[in-house]
Parts: sequence; C-alpha cells; structure tokens
Amino acid sequence: MIKEESAVDVTAFVRELLFGHDCVIVPGFGGFIGNYTPARIDKGPGTFYPPVKQISFNRNLNHNDGLLVGRISNSLQINYGDARNIVEEFVIGLRKKLEKGEKVVFDNIGSFINNHEGNVQFEPDRNANYHLDSYGLEPFQCLPLEGYDVRKRIIRHIEKDPVKQASIRKVLWRAAVIIPLLSLLVMVPLKTDLFKAKVEATTMNPLVTAEFENNKKAVDEGNYIKPPEVEEKAIPDSDETTPPAVVVPVASEANSYIVITGSFKLKENADSQFNILKEEGFTPEIITAYNGFYRVCAMMCNDLNTAVIKKDSIAKKFPGSWILRKK
Repeated sequence: MIKEESAVDVTAFVRELLFGHDCVIVPGFGGFIGNYTPARIDKGPGTFYPPVKQISFNRNLNHNDGLLVGRISNSLQINYGDARNIVEEFVIGLRKKLEKGEKVVFDNIGSFINNHEGNVQFEPDRNANYHLDSYGLEPFQCLPLEGYDVRKRIIRHIEKDPVKQASIRKVLWRAAVIIPLLSLLVMVPLKTDLFKAKVEATTMNPLVTAEFENNKKAVDEGNYIKPPEVEEKAIPDSDETTPPAVVVPVASEANSYIVITGSFKLKENADSQFNILKEEGFTPEIITAYNGFYRVCAMMCNDLNTAVIKKDSIAKKFPGSWILRKK
C-alpha cells in the first residue's frame, strides 16, 4: 500500500472542503460526494451511532468547477493558473500509480485501486464523519440490564399500596360536612339580595362607547322618568324582552314620554345615530338639551307603560336608552 505524497497536500484541501460542501471535485479525476445518514441503533450489540456524512466517489464528475482550485489559490496566495497546475500534476501522479496496480490512500477519506477491468474502485473510510453537527460524537454501547423485569416491579408496587378502607370512611365524613355547606351557600343568594348587583349592558356601538360618560351625565341632569310603583332597575338598560311584572297605569297625555337612545356632546355623533335609527325604520328627532347636549329621540309615546316597553325593546340595539318626560 502506497500513501500519496506531493509537494502540496491536495488531499488536505479536499478534506477541508468536505466539511462544508456535499460535493468536492478533483478536476480530471472524479468527485467526492457526501451522503447524510441519520442516527441509528444496532439492537444486536446495543450500539448507538450518531448522524454521519459518508463519502462516496463518482469518476464521471471530473470537470473543473473551480472549488478546489480556488481554495488552493486563496490558501497558498498563488494565482489561479498555478493552483490549477498543482492539481493537474497531482492527478497525473495518481493515475500513474493506479496504472501500476498500486493502492492510493486519501487520509480519512478512503482508498483507490484499479480492479481487474482497469476501472478505479473506491473504498471509503468508515471511521470518517464529515457531518459538522456530529462533531465530537462517537458510537457507544448500552447493554440492557440483565434480570430486570418491569412486571415484577409493578406487582410489588401494587402489593405495597393496597386500597385502604379507612380512606373511604374519611371521604364520606368530609362529604357529610361539605355538602350541607355548599347547599347553604347556594340558597343564600337565591333567597336574598346579597349578591344581586346592577349590571350595565355594554355595546360595540362606537357612538355609545365614545361618549358613555357624557351620556350618563346627561341622564343625571335631565328629567329622567320611571313608572310609579316600579323598581328603579326596570328603567335602565336591560336585555329582558318582557315588560315589567308590575305596571301601574298613568294618566294619558299626548306624546308625553320620549325614548332617548343617546345624548352626545358633538352634533356629528348625534347625526350618525339619527341616520342609524332612520335606517331601522324609526322617525327620529334631535333635541337640544339645556346643558348643550344633543339628545337623539327614537319615538314619542302617549303613556309611560308603552314608553317602558318600547325602551326595553330598543335597548337591545342601543344600550343606554332612557325615557324623558316631555314638559
């Protein structure tokens, strides 16, 4: 076996390029191709192998792609022509030795020899790994534990921790204490007003959201009307579709009650809600309040009971609607 020697170690440049490239061509000789192989396990001996990039050889890839020659030129600080001549002389020496039947070795890459038909045959170095992510990783062997049976461990665990009857009695005792307490907690809010709170309906309407505080102030300062003998919660916004349970008739007066859907400081916002109501089929009006706000009137009603029903219905689309008594 003869190891290839040269004034310039071309094989060193080939090894360096194989770490960063999947194909490195030696012009006039052939190309070295890196083939990725994932990590694997040999179950027989229990050996784990890391990912590897093994090298194969293709003699038909013998054109000059400039990779090897350019690397030699930059590394040795010589011109491209001189670097190409070095590679050509290296290839001529390889062919002469192969024709004589000698074996040529590329360190950590593989070996070459001519077969009986005169063709170049390549044998890769199985210990070489050009996969950068596997740097420093070596195959290792992990033998299975002898005499270890996981089934015995499971059986032994069950025998150690049998179901205790005492724990069932403890659970029943706790249930006897907790269940009455939970029943009491459920009944208290149902029988009393302890947890009842006023809930204000929200809306995605930008006009109502933008001037919510101004609207509340306008309601507080205006003449807000609620029906006699009816709780205050029947007038604010509500998602209920049915009229109040207790309704006391009020003396009729022509168009005495106005359903207001919004009160705005800016005239533009009032006009926008006016147009929305008009598209919904209402005959709205804009009323200027004494405090300078613009109130949007959806409709007028003759009696308070009718106004409450209309307000509850329209509040589904315009939360914050309220009733104003016409003076």
